[in-house]
Amino acid sequence: MNSAFAALDWAVFIAYFVVLTVTSVLLSRMKVKSTRDYFVGGNSVPMFAVAVSVLATSQSAATFLGGPEYSYTKDLTFIGFYLSAFVAVWFVAKVLIPRFYAIQAVTVYELLEKRYGTAAKKQAGVMFLIGRLFASGARLYIGALAISMILFLDIAPMHVLVSVIVLMLGALAYVYFGGVKSVIFSDIIQAATYIGAGITVLVYLYMALDTDLGTIIHTLGADEKLKLLDWSMSGGFGVWALMGGWLLLNIAAYGLDQDMTQRALSCKNTKEAQRSLMMSIYLTIPVSLLFLAIGLLLYLFYLHPELSGVSTEVVQKFNGENITIFMYYILHEMPEGMRGLVTVGAVAAALSSSNSVLGAMASVAIEDIYKPWKKAKGETEEMHFVRAGRVAVLLFAAALSAMAMLSYYWQQSTELPLLNFALGVMAFAYSGLLGVYGAAIFTKRGSAATVPFALILGFMTVLLLQPYILGDILSEMIGWKVGFAWQLLLGTLVAFGVMMSGKEKEEEYPTKK
Repeated sequence: MNSAFAALDWAVFIAYFVVLTVTSVLLSRMKVKSTRDYFVGGNSVPMFAVAVSVLATSQSAATFLGGPEYSYTKDLTFIGFYLSAFVAVWFVAKVLIPRFYAIQAVTVYELLEKRYGTAAKKQAGVMFLIGRLFASGARLYIGALAISMILFLDIAPMHVLVSVIVLMLGALAYVYFGGVKSVIFSDIIQAATYIGAGITVLVYLYMALDTDLGTIIHTLGADEKLKLLDWSMSGGFGVWALMGGWLLLNIAAYGLDQDMTQRALSCKNTKEAQRSLMMSIYLTIPVSLLFLAIGLLLYLFYLHPELSGVSTEVVQKFNGENITIFMYYILHEMPEGMRGLVTVGAVAAALSSSNSVLGAMASVAIEDIYKPWKKAKGETEEMHFVRAGRVAVLLFAAALSAMAMLSYYWQQSTELPLLNFALGVMAFAYSGLLGVYGAAIFTKRGSAATVPFALILGFMTVLLLQPYILGDILSEMIGWKVGFAWQLLLGTLVAFGVMMSGKEKEEEYPTKK
């Protein structure tokens, strides 16, 4: 294994944080006079900036390291997830975005208030906050673990904690003063950083292979690594699953999850928001291909020694922990300077998801829960709610950091799948949200009384179908794996069915601005 950071690595690392510091100071000067300014940028953010921010928010350190792992061990069928996302984004842009702008929403859950009442908005908001606390806390842990491995060459508790604090301070530097507009413009810097790091690694790997592009493509094709479509009924990224559960997941992620949709709500109008979402997916697909390509070249580098001259045995372990092949490559092969660049790429990917979630959680907590309660008591001063939003950002930063360290200690002390559970909780919550929104938009059924039951039973259906509960038993009964795509589809159907049991209710929100 290579030694710890060399001088050139530290120079790259420090330069990156100097850029972060300078840009955070500049962006924090943005005028904030109301919660609409703080949470949706006063609906004045340029379309392209929003598109890049959505791209950055959809990525994370898990994506940065996990994309290459998938193509290294399997093939290119993961790209189908983003083709499914393309269909989902088109649906969100055409169906959901006009409705959000028609009611001048600050959070996506305000639409449920128009349809089923204030309680429904609060219940959906609470479901989002619980899911995001677990899911984003676990993602923060994954990012911190990677940074600790690279910076300190260990995963000691204090070093992981330092990495968590570095990520949280970086996120707070942007979101605390300037709100979502500051986050969106900072995401452009983060996206450029981790995409630039990815391109550099791809070029370096290609040059490390003593062969030409034609031989690379022929070898990968012969090993069936270039497969794009899977027509099986598996719960992976098969075509049927992509057009079922994964499509629903992407609709929820881009249209019902405040973490992602908040960016689109910061545009000037419906048309700009629609264009920003479509532009984001046009950008996301080539970025995902970039990291899948890195995985393919790593496959040739380690498993075809006749092309690379490398014949060492690959053991993807670090201090007893499983690590991705990209992390293994960073730790064992990266030359001086490159390790620093890839480290800031991982930091940028983690930051782009961390700063966004702080603003999203604060917006839901203040707009959907705190503000209605405080206004009922007579408080109407906008700057009071802006200050409350900043306090919420700090509280959620502390909560996410605590969840990250809980994930660390739980993983170190037990084999129970807390980390998998934590990463999946937000997706578990999607099934209930999809069922409720499906009823609200496409039917006249449902009521305030059925909303909480739909949210809970949708969540519980996906939870019960996990392999460690009933999933493996059911898979054996039917002869094929009930993967997550099918779990989400069944959970959504259960939640939608619960909503259908409610009395008919006329649509109360406008569909056109």
